Amino acid sequence: MFGRKQVKQKPDAVVRQLISIVGEKEVLYMKEDLVSYECDGYTMSKGMPKAVVFVRNAKQVSKIVTCLNKEKIPYIARGAGTGLSGGATPFGGEVIISLVRMKRMLDLDLENRKAVVEPGYINLKLTQSISDKGYYYAPDPSSQYACTIGGNVAENSGGAHCLKYGVTTNHILGLEIVLPNGEIVEIGEDGVPDRPGYDLLGLLTGSEGTLGIVTKITVKVLKNPEGKKTVLAYYDDINDASQAVSEIIAAGIIPAALEMMDSIAIEGVESAAYPVGHPNDIAAFLLIEVDGIAAGIDDQIDEILTVCKNNNVRKVKVAKDEAERSLWWANRKMGFGAMGAISPDYLVQDGVIPRTRLPEVLSKIAEISAAYELRIANIFHAGDGNLHPLILFDASVPGESERASKAGSECLKVCADVGGSITGEHGVGIEKSAEMRFIFSEEEMAAQTDIRAVFNPKDQLNPGKLFPQPGRCVEVKGAG
Repeated sequence: MFGRKQVKQKPDAVVRQLISIVGEKEVLYMKEDLVSYECDGYTMSKGMPKAVVFVRNAKQVSKIVTCLNKEKIPYIARGAGTGLSGGATPFGGEVIISLVRMKRMLDLDLENRKAVVEPGYINLKLTQSISDKGYYYAPDPSSQYACTIGGNVAENSGGAHCLKYGVTTNHILGLEIVLPNGEIVEIGEDGVPDRPGYDLLGLLTGSEGTLGIVTKITVKVLKNPEGKKTVLAYYDDINDASQAVSEIIAAGIIPAALEMMDSIAIEGVESAAYPVGHPNDIAAFLLIEVDGIAAGIDDQIDEILTVCKNNNVRKVKVAKDEAERSLWWANRKMGFGAMGAISPDYLVQDGVIPRTRLPEVLSKIAEISAAYELRIANIFHAGDGNLHPLILFDASVPGESERASKAGSECLKVCADVGGSITGEHGVGIEKSAEMRFIFSEEEMAAQTDIRAVFNPKDQLNPGKLFPQPGRCVEVKGAG
């Protein structure tokens, strides 16, 4: 009844143990407080956690893990919750260990071009904090204004500039992690990752929080390039834009970024924040950036302009100043969120294909769109073949969520069939675990779960993620 005083739920024995480790203010256990933790950025699967615990150091993480092991309660590490595959989503009853309050820079060593940060440190904040000193951090996911570096490590996140500079794993020098048995270990001591023996840094980066909980990260920082220029090219035919992508790379030019958006994606970004004024009747645009030694930038730009013109570009231009360049990038970075301006709901996919198969794959995605009667926008890192089909749907219409999910699975099947992958940077999580069978045999997945069992033998840390669950299979059928 309105006005009735709410009765506070009493903590159970496990919650009381968690409170004893971190303090009462650092533990959420009331249902109304837990609703925000039902899912991450992938909203098609949800589950209610048992509790959320905010930690501030590795020792607290270790004590919590030890406690939950004893009580046989599963647990999940979580950063900012911007993940797009359900990697931090509970199935129900797990304890979420939130790392967002571990957000300090612990050390900055510009002489050796490295920084040490806690897992809750925001990606973009790192570049902002060192840009005045002439340095930056290269991995740049579209959510970099909110996502944490710990989450980037878990998913091996990429971004627009990974074509030239690589994804997160290429920028990690060392990790401190809490193992599922509660032990705190350091890997890649003193920022020297390439020691003899197994590549444990490579194994842990991208393991989606199933092998350990990262509590400290040593990353590379790079010197700002001397020169940087950005090109925007408009096309009436998406096949011409695709051919231009292949020819730029074939010419021996490796842009810092080579992005593409199709007409539906352009409709979205022009309806949301940071509109550029893109023509509303183009099929696609390319956003191309080159950087490096200033003396060679103009030659690369001239060659790119020639390739664009040889492939029937309608209009191509170079950003006249930093303000225009920043606007173009803000428009591109809004790509996913902008879909909310043209659709009640959307599902982001994340496949990878060989660049040369781009026209063929886009044609098949258009066929999937028609078959399921759902619009699909395409935003992608064209230079390295990382596609992001966004399936637009309305969850309030009965059956549309299911159709969107099936359409997304078919898009991934197309990527796998041409020799690609089901994910380039968003991870597998819950969303794509069944689709792992598109690219791995049962024997190959068993080998990987055997590795997980070495670190996480009881599958108590982030259980049920990354690999198909027993009895679950993928069935891909056309709509109708």
